[in-house]
Amino acid sequence: MKVIILAAGYATRLYPLTLTQPKPLLPVAGKPMVEHVLDNLAPMGGIDRIYVVTNAKFAGHFEQWSKSYSAKAKLNFTTVNDHSTDDSNKLGAIGDINYVINTQNVDDDIVVVAGDNLFDTPLTDFGRFCREKNAPALAVYDVGNLEEIKKYNSISVDSSGKITFFEEKPKNPTSTLTGIALYYYPKHTIPLIKQYIAEGNNPDQPGRLVQWLYPRTPVYTWRVPGLWYDIGSKETLEEANRIFAKK
Repeated sequence: MKVIILAAGYATRLYPLTLTQPKPLLPVAGKPMVEHVLDNLAPMGGIDRIYVVTNAKFAGHFEQWSKSYSAKAKLNFTTVNDHSTDDSNKLGAIGDINYVINTQNVDDDIVVVAGDNLFDTPLTDFGRFCREKNAPALAVYDVGNLEEIKKYNSISVDSSGKITFFEEKPKNPTSTLTGIALYYYPKHTIPLIKQYIAEGNNPDQPGRLVQWLYPRTPVYTWRVPGLWYDIGSKETLEEANRIFAKK
């Protein structure tokens, strides 16, 4: 299994904190937030390489960080520079996934996670779930608020947990269940990811790939236990610091 960490954004909403430091390396409760992500991913087992896809501005930051972290975590890292320099020429999240697949010749099961998604519980069961299904899987979280869901996506599932409806940035959501930036793509779906990009679809917002994919092949959902934070503002960063410091 390969892991792709999405870390190529510029996080302009967090300026000036992210002017000289990529968002996933900002500290939360004393350690970079991406380490919280990986500490909870590692218990899934079977991970033989982690690709951190980032931009030209921050590639050096991740290379330096990964050397020290891999030594203690016993994980193999490759920093992949997508060569973007700002928001005007970025590849987008799906574009970055495709870029890693093509430049690193990835031909294996893939877990994709955003470097700013914080979990407070090990994701061991996510790994077990994905292996059992051997089908694309999306982690979901109940935000409990229809207004809040408008920032993310709205989904519906059947009794087996298979997606029956998915809408990115819904204007009139009917469900408070949202898909988050934690995905599993088994090896046999890699050609579909390439097809999505080749057809000229929107390369940004990773949920759009799920929206395109579920009518073509079954996509299952897995509910995230415990807490989940999407660090998109100074307020959520401060809240995460308070919560994780208590833990």
